[in-house]
Amino acid sequence: MSSTWIDIAALDDVPQRGARLVKTAHGCVAVFRTGTDDIYALDNACPHKSGPLADGIVHGASVTCPLHNWVISLETGMVQGPDEGQVATYPARVEDGRILLDAVFLRTRAVA
Repeated sequence: MSSTWIDIAALDDVPQRGARLVKTAHGCVAVFRTGTDDIYALDNACPHKSGPLADGIVHGASVTCPLHNWVISLETGMVQGPDEGQVATYPARVEDGRILLDAVFLRTRAVA
């Protein structure tokens, strides 16, 4: 399956160590930018109590849920520490200063 990348925002629209909620035709995705300008995209809901991860605190390659402090890897979506769970991750990249998401992957996840 070939991918079709969709332009969702300028890199500068997401602050370093911050996030933005992006509404696509296939659902909402939380897009994160680390302090080293790496970009990650995950489902916005924490696996614990569906806390809004886009409102969480980004540190290193992790985000801490704002509701109950669960720490989630931005790279794998896995909950870190004694708690268990996982959040879906989405292919994301930066090209010419723009953040791109894989639309084919988003459609696949929306159907699942």
